[in-house]
Amino acid sequence: MTYAIEIKNLNKSYKNFSLKSINLRLEEGIVMGLIGENGAGKTTLIRSILGFTSYKGDIKIFGKGMNKGLKEDIGVVIGDKFFTEKLKLKKIDEVMNSFYKNWDSNYFFDLCKKLEIPDKSFKKLSAGNKVKLKIATALSHKPRLLILDEPTSGLDPIVRAEILDIFFDYIRNDGVSILFSTHITSDLEKIADCIAYISNGKLVFKDYKDDIGFKYGILKTSEDEIGLYDDKYFIKKRVGKYNIDVLIKDKSEFKELYPNSVVEKPSIEDIMLMLKRGI
Repeated sequence: MTYAIEIKNLNKSYKNFSLKSINLRLEEGIVMGLIGENGAGKTTLIRSILGFTSYKGDIKIFGKGMNKGLKEDIGVVIGDKFFTEKLKLKKIDEVMNSFYKNWDSNYFFDLCKKLEIPDKSFKKLSAGNKVKLKIATALSHKPRLLILDEPTSGLDPIVRAEILDIFFDYIRNDGVSILFSTHITSDLEKIADCIAYISNGKLVFKDYKDDIGFKYGILKTSEDEIGLYDDKYFIKKRVGKYNIDVLIKDKSEFKELYPNSVVEKPSIEDIMLMLKRGI
């Protein structure tokens, strides 16, 4: 099988931080949400995939090492950088048309119209319109892989919803894959097929989103009752003033053993918080 992204034993070290033995695969046609606290390593991982920084290990995109020929297949939204802040839409279209053989001017201007991006130089656009323009530019050469680093960060819910709708429309094309790094887990609840969670430079888990609700649960219990349960199911717990929340695994098996227990379906954010802050 050829993967959109295949990472084997990736290591990258800085003075006060390192990615440690990351192994991760993004299948073709899949939207992967990449989550983790600030400083967890999400951006370093993306920069490594794109060849923006050196690393140890092996990264393949569609079965190949990063090279100039892959630019047609990859659309990128990363950081605050844009190729120039002085250009307006028409000039951006001309420049990008010279870069990409598959650049679709009609699609680009349709996206700009749909997203209500004003015809101003990039530096004069609002934060939301800058992101929308980056996304329109990333999509308009029809890439097979989108790599997005916090594309909706700092945007209001209406703008985020518009952007997610554009992604929904785009991924209807067979085989399109997205790596979507964000700390806004509610966006991933809407669009992601699978979730990869990085913490302190390590991959904690990768699971399909639909499986997460079956595998994990939040047991609602108390100090008096927690001893009634087999702690082999416990992953992490958080102790409140009046109750204890426990992140459990093998939820179905646990419920068979303890049918009267109160077990809630966790959100992505619940799992992330429990794994990071639980004991």
